Amino acid sequence: MSNDLKEENTPDLKVDESPISPLERRNSLEKHLQMRPEAQDLKNRNILLDTTAAPSLQAKQLELERQQHYDSLKKNLEKRPDREELIERNILPESTAAPALLATQRSLEKHMRADSLEQKIQQRPKPDQLVKEGILEADENPVKE
Repeated sequence: MSNDLKEENTPDLKVDESPISPLERRNSLEKHLQMRPEAQDLKNRNILLDTTAAPSLQAKQLELERQQHYDSLKKNLEKRPDREELIERNILPESTAAPALLATQRSLEKHMRADSLEQKIQQRPKPDQLVKEGILEADENPVKE
């Protein structure tokens, strides 16, 4: 039964084996060559290597460039200052909080500082109290101009 289904549903496919005329082949090749991208375009798209080295040396040249980049990166990472130095120079915050919480922590510290200053300003002594304690003279203006 399964063989019957396969035979009924399968269309009769044949491969065209007729030879292509030489004129059609040449026209097809010319058409493809006209549509061929320029070498500079292929270099820009990183399909061709942009190098003047011989093709047999291109792989070695690429490996050498990669090694130079690796060495440069390694050297720069070795010269990188450690965390404590960055904290001393105020580049990194002195915090043990998770990086995702740093913005919230900074905002909280800012609001706490603002609240503390507001509280100190409210508890500030009045000018007449300063006169009583002898800090200001009676005829002195408490507001500095």
